[in-house]
This record gives sequence, structure tokens and C-alpha cells, in this order.
Amino acid sequence: MSKLREQFIEFSVNAGVLRFGEFTTKAGRLSPYFFNAGLFNDGERLGKLAGFYAQTLLDSGVGFDMLFGPAYKGITLASATAVALAAKGRNVPFAYNRKEAKDHGEGGTIVGAKLEGRVVIIDDVISAGTSVRESVEMIRANGATPCAVLIALDRMEKSGAEGALSPLSAVQEVERSFGMPVLPIANLNDLFAYLSGPGASAELAQFKGPVEAYRQRYGVR
Repeated sequence: MSKLREQFIEFSVNAGVLRFGEFTTKAGRLSPYFFNAGLFNDGERLGKLAGFYAQTLLDSGVGFDMLFGPAYKGITLASATAVALAAKGRNVPFAYNRKEAKDHGEGGTIVGAKLEGRVVIIDDVISAGTSVRESVEMIRANGATPCAVLIALDRMEKSGAEGALSPLSAVQEVERSFGMPVLPIANLNDLFAYLSGPGASAELAQFKGPVEAYRQRYGVR
């Protein structure tokens, strides 16, 4: 686990965004942890989060020209990441979409900079890939090229319903379907390494077993 990923997990735990216990996921699974990016809800937390997004993107080596944030969470994430990138010496434009087309003023569903060149889609997590698919369609329809998806956490678990699990995760399915990388700030393996390391308190370390059992049951390689 890189230092950046370790710092991000520690930051998420301290912010109460990454929690441990018993949580029911959208897929109906009982998970020992839960990640709620909506709780990065003040200026200091959002600024730090954006710094992690920006550094992860720069470290990836992916060539890009602008950012796109799918409504609704992606709007804040893309704009904040653009600010963080500018602070790191990389000033790029960003855009986002409306859920409903505007029929007055400038009209349309895209707000911000014109979609062009190589575009990075920014969101919190990928659950079913629906948001990514819609974003890819909008970007391509405007003559630009989606080149990567940047997310906070990759749960690294098989998609699909119980009894009909896919061998691939939602992230892997997106990479296969659209031929572009998904760049997580951190993933489930990093989370497990953190729980196993010296940085985890005794209270957190007790969840290492449940997280490993969950990974064995639902995890992908």
C-alpha cells in the first residue's frame, strides 16, 4: 500500500466517512464496512479529498485535457479536483451535466467548459456502472473522448445478485466495456492492509477478520 493510499484511508476513518460494523449494501449484502463520500461535507474535508483525487490522477500517468462530473455527487468532486489540480500546477477545465435539460438561457444538459479532448470522469464509487455509461455517452456525443474514471474507493467485489454473481467487479466491467482505466484512490486490499498495520487502533483491528471473510466471499482478483 502506498503512503498516499494509507493516508486516504486514515483520513476517511477520522472523518467518519469510512465506518465499520454491519451495513447492508445496495446489492443486499451484509458488509462489515461502509463508505459514504457524502460525509466529506465541509470545506476542509472536501479540500483534502480533492487533493487525494488530484494526486492520484497525476500519479497515474494518464493523459487528460479536462474533467467531467456526473450529477449529482460528481459535480462537487470534479470542481474541487479542478481547484486542487490548479494548486499543483495543472490548470484544466471541467464540466458537468444536469439531470434535466434546461429549456432557457444557454439550454442543454452540459454546464461548464466545452467537452473536448481527453476527458476524465470523476465520481465517488462505481456500483452498477450506470453513471459511467451515461457519462461516456454524453462525452462521446459531444465529440470528446472519455479516457479514465477517477473514484475514491474500489470495493473490489463481484457484481450481480446472490446466486448469480459475476466473476468481475463493477470496476472491471467498466474497464472491459469502455476500454479505459478506473483509477481508485484506494481499494479493498488497501483497506485490509491498513487494518492489519500499526496505524489501526485496537478497535479498528477487530474488523480485520470480518473484512477478510467478506473479501473471500465476494472479492475479485
